[in-house]
Amino acid sequence: MITARKDNKVTFDDSDNTEAVQAETEKEKQQNEQIKELGKMSITNPRGNIHCLTIIGQIEGHIILPPQNKTTKYEHVIPQLIAIEESPQIDGLLLVLNTVGGDVEAGLAIAEMISSMDKPTVSLVLGGGHSIGVPMAVSTRYSYIAPSATMTIHPIRLNGLVIGVPQTYEYFDKMQERVVSFVTSNSSISKEEFRRLMLKTGELANDVGTILFGEEAVKSKLIDSVGGLSDSMNKLYELIAEKRMTSSVRSNLQSGGELQ
Repeated sequence: MITARKDNKVTFDDSDNTEAVQAETEKEKQQNEQIKELGKMSITNPRGNIHCLTIIGQIEGHIILPPQNKTTKYEHVIPQLIAIEESPQIDGLLLVLNTVGGDVEAGLAIAEMISSMDKPTVSLVLGGGHSIGVPMAVSTRYSYIAPSATMTIHPIRLNGLVIGVPQTYEYFDKMQERVVSFVTSNSSISKEEFRRLMLKTGELANDVGTILFGEEAVKSKLIDSVGGLSDSMNKLYELIAEKRMTSSVRSNLQSGGELQ
């Protein structure tokens, strides 16, 4: 701001510049706090505004896990997904996974919400996408896995009291069928192949199941492609461009325009 004093001297007031710096500093502080507490970050780019959401550690559901556990709380993730879907400033979602699994119902709830989103979504498995992390990895429009990443497929487990009656097995079978149906509906793997991997013996020392590395997960048609950060972001920008074009054509038709 330029001000004129009575002695005809011109001075420059940098209060506007100071306020801008303070606002930028506060914005960076808020972004750092969001990354620290919720594992989320928004990226602004002319090609599209991307919201990055991380699923790390153990997925915490209805039971609070010990404080030393690194967790992703589903009560934090679900409101974020709703905000992402409704926000006009966000064009797409990048889901980054490095999880050991966790609560089945919480993981499935998150996966169902992501798969039902209208905005473009891409997932990237880094390190591991184990157990209930598998449905979350395939819930997006397109999925990537790093070459060194792994995915563990095994039957569901239950902690606590187990009653030794036939109904318990039926409950386990129904719960497991929910996972199988979701994964096979959102990827190209067949139910028979997924069940075979889930019940395979001889690969895990103290468990039943299969560990798939990056290339193996793609060959089994569980994940779409092997890739990294640049691949997943370029794919998301591609999906955003396709959606923008589709929305433009639809808007043109609704306004009575003609396709050229």
